[in-house]
Amino acid sequence: MDKSIAEAGNNGEKVRSDCYITLELTSEGGINTELISKVEALYGDSILILCKDMFRFFGIENARLKVEDKGALPFVLAARIEAAIKSLITTTKEYLFEMYEEYRYSTARDRPRMTRLYLPGNTPSLMINAGIHTPNGIILDLEDAVGVNKKTEARYLVRNALRSVDFMGAERMVRINQLPLGFEDLDFIIPHNVNLILLPKCENAGQIHQLNEKINELKKLAGVTNPVWIMPIIENAMGVMKALEIAQAAENVVAMCIGLEDYTADIGAKRTNGANESFFARCQVLNACKAARIQAIDSVFSDIGDMEELKENVLRSKAMGFEGMGCIHPRQIKVIYENFSPDETEIKTAERIVIAFEEATKKGLGVVSLGTKMIDAPVVKKARQTIDLAIRMGKLDSNWMELI
Repeated sequence: MDKSIAEAGNNGEKVRSDCYITLELTSEGGINTELISKVEALYGDSILILCKDMFRFFGIENARLKVEDKGALPFVLAARIEAAIKSLITTTKEYLFEMYEEYRYSTARDRPRMTRLYLPGNTPSLMINAGIHTPNGIILDLEDAVGVNKKTEARYLVRNALRSVDFMGAERMVRINQLPLGFEDLDFIIPHNVNLILLPKCENAGQIHQLNEKINELKKLAGVTNPVWIMPIIENAMGVMKALEIAQAAENVVAMCIGLEDYTADIGAKRTNGANESFFARCQVLNACKAARIQAIDSVFSDIGDMEELKENVLRSKAMGFEGMGCIHPRQIKVIYENFSPDETEIKTAERIVIAFEEATKKGLGVVSLGTKMIDAPVVKKARQTIDLAIRMGKLDSNWMELI
């Protein structure tokens, strides 16, 4: 294609909430915009105003622009047009919408990350209402879910989504590309209120240090004071063998997860529902997380149609000690949430253990028992963890001891 012509966005019968941009820079004739949209009668004027404003902002006086609109919101239109413009001219200017104050929230180091919904970073239709599914986190994916030729324009869309989309309190996560390509993603997310970065195919602590060096540089330049957490993804044998050093690499590493699709491919095994082929790797990652006092997150379950097997997978994962897993479809969120959460029996047992321990302590007893079972420190610690999780997830009142 001629270097004076650029394209951006998605087109086709099934495309929704997106647009397709064709831009040609010309030497004369001013700005000519062709708009094709089913909602032109309602929103045509505002779309044309946005286009003119962007050309004015970037100092473009002569161009032919074709906008094939499929119901794109302004932040999507702007991302597509900016991507097209910047593929034709060199500029450091960014066309940014004002960020709503309620989107500037930070997240706690130990907040629950039981459910995290992956969304392709170049598909706006899936981003717009993702918060209604109430996952703990929403992952805008710039890695595997985005084609190589779409990486650049996806960055503009993810940047604008971080500023303009209401994720309804979900932790705002971005999976960047594997390093070193992932360094290029950071300019588009660090200044724009990302809460957590997932680092794919992490193999050693050095990658965490390099990532943090760039994060801190960009935070300083942008005046960002909120923490930016890191969740490394272990996806090959080298990462598994160095899991502990990765987990302990930095204070802002708050969780670590394992990606079994890539891991099983790396070791030459077939992934199965029973997961015997990855048992060692999962144990290695799990124990590294526990030793480093960070959250252990299991791999996604790829069959979005089998809810029964997903439930069994979650129960096995929970029994091992994992604290959550990724979701690749909203329907998985409820199953994962319900089966990772402590159930009523677990909560009642934990309550009895803690109460028995507190009463024995007040009496100065050195031995604590519940029925015929002796209670030691690790049992009490586990019970307290169950109660803390139940409180955070709204299954137990924070003043539960006073209410008994």
